[in-house]
Amino acid sequence: MVREMKADMNWLDDPEVFRVNRLDAHSDHRFYKDMEDMKNESNSLTQSLNGNWSFSYSMNAKERPMDFYNVDFDDQTFDEIQVPGHIELNGYDKIHYINTMYPWEGHVYRRPKYLLENHPEGAGLFSEADYNPVGSYRKVFDLNEELIGKRVCICFEGVEQAIFVWLNGEFVGYAEDSFTPSEFDLTPYIKEKGNVLAVEVHKRCSAAYLEDQDFFRFFGIYRNVTLYAKPSIHVEDLWVRPSLKEDNTTGKFKMDLKISSAMESDIDTASEIGTVKVILLDKEDNVVFQTEDAINETVSLKPVEIEKVNPWDNHNPYLYTVLVQVYNSEQKLIEVVPYKIGFRRIEIKDNIILLNGKRLIINGINRHEWSANRGRSITIQDMEWDMKCMLENNINAVRTCHYPNQIPWYYMCDENGVYMMAETNLESHGSWQKSGKVEPSWNLPGSHVKWREVVLDRAKSNFEYFKNHTSILMWSLGNESYAEENLAVMNQYYKEVDPERLVHYEGVVSNRIFEDRISDMESQMYTAPWDVEAYLANNPKKPMLLCEYMHCMGNSLGGMISYVKLLDKYENYHGGFIWDYIDQALWVTDEVTGEKVLRYGGDFDDRPSDYEFSGNGIVFADRCEKPAMQEVKYCYGLYK
Repeated sequence: MVREMKADMNWLDDPEVFRVNRLDAHSDHRFYKDMEDMKNESNSLTQSLNGNWSFSYSMNAKERPMDFYNVDFDDQTFDEIQVPGHIELNGYDKIHYINTMYPWEGHVYRRPKYLLENHPEGAGLFSEADYNPVGSYRKVFDLNEELIGKRVCICFEGVEQAIFVWLNGEFVGYAEDSFTPSEFDLTPYIKEKGNVLAVEVHKRCSAAYLEDQDFFRFFGIYRNVTLYAKPSIHVEDLWVRPSLKEDNTTGKFKMDLKISSAMESDIDTASEIGTVKVILLDKEDNVVFQTEDAINETVSLKPVEIEKVNPWDNHNPYLYTVLVQVYNSEQKLIEVVPYKIGFRRIEIKDNIILLNGKRLIINGINRHEWSANRGRSITIQDMEWDMKCMLENNINAVRTCHYPNQIPWYYMCDENGVYMMAETNLESHGSWQKSGKVEPSWNLPGSHVKWREVVLDRAKSNFEYFKNHTSILMWSLGNESYAEENLAVMNQYYKEVDPERLVHYEGVVSNRIFEDRISDMESQMYTAPWDVEAYLANNPKKPMLLCEYMHCMGNSLGGMISYVKLLDKYENYHGGFIWDYIDQALWVTDEVTGEKVLRYGGDFDDRPSDYEFSGNGIVFADRCEKPAMQEVKYCYGLYK
């Protein structure tokens, strides 16, 4: 039975409402109907909805086409827009770059709901704003044959910033969090032909306080949109936990599965509806281990030892394949799930971070997703170029600043042995950094109970989707969001669900009261080499890395060797992540010369703006290496 619900614009203003009917986050595993589909990497159980959509732009919620989601709505006056893509780069709204300030500062006075005493409760803060643009999208589609008759869900891999979804006139759900997937069950409403999907995207909502990253402020459906059909018995989630013993040759393998059935009563009563087989294969497809068990709602494989494993690291990114095969009660194969995993061990001993027993050295880079043509709506080709560039220049680690990246990037890092600091989608420096100073009279997420669940949900999504990736050595709570109780709760969550990885957060340097409860390492930004040394020489509590250093703006990066030399002197110093990888600039046609030129913040009459501060990369926005890359390659090459 479908519970009817109507969309409510007041959700935009309320931090306690950040998901309605959105499916729980789960592992990012691929699944196929049979072995042939898997080998061909041709997934007949999925259907892309990328391409042309009907589209209407409105300045605010009051001016939007209110009933555009109705099946019989006449959208002939709508334009066409390409999905995925940013609305601003399709000729609508304003292009705007800003770093620390919130984008409305100087235009509108706003303070977050539930934050300040004797302050209005924030009603209408975004839902009734005169300027809070809305994109109304419509897509008509027929269901592919392989999806008909199955449970069908939709995955929006990335939408900025708040999304309402309807199918065939029925409200489906609502979600925030611009950088992790938002998934909804369409089964009650979908039909074989003539489906009308309507999506309403609002540029800003209460989540804007938590997504104050140093970047261009876009909105729209900017990542893939995909339908997927679940077989009658389906692996909803898998949590593979390979580990490496101290002898570095013996591995331990354990795994938990969550399984659903189209007939929920079968799972509920633990009936014999089929079996699940788990096979571990090496690179040459030799069977290393296999087991079989009856299907249940949860299936847990007891830890088993694997002899003579090949450890995974930057120099030898050896991956095994876990193959999960699901059979029904007639022993017919109905689903195949492959996942590549590696055996490695990350730990802190004697105040030193060790990978497989050896000191970890981070030759890292902070990497925004960026294209001079497409903004953050990057392609696989962009990612492949980035990976090749990093490997050629001795970069061995990436921080996903400051949000989860597109799913393929995590697989690329696994395969190429690139260490990952996987960052939660959280940055709120506009709430506590004022006029360049630490001023937390009001700050988010702070210790405010009503802002706790929204940031905890972001941490959960980051973990659940990417937990199986070997390349992730540490989770990061986010960036520049001060440090109070809600960050401590996020830290505790990661330690409870994944004690075998490290947790990172830099912001405790601004509030040392929480340094014993937040972050396994001392993390700082742009600290001078002599101050780094002063910390390391003074009996430090924690090992140290620089989550941002060597701010690569203009003719910079010349002093990099001063940091690198410290690696020889202090074992509990582990290097850092350069800020940053690529300039944020956009190709435009110059009004005077007619030539294509790259333009940075402030070039679009965007105010407030941090202007050319959007250009800090070691590669230009057109993916041409800067001269500074020579210094990076040399210095990082000393500690390959």
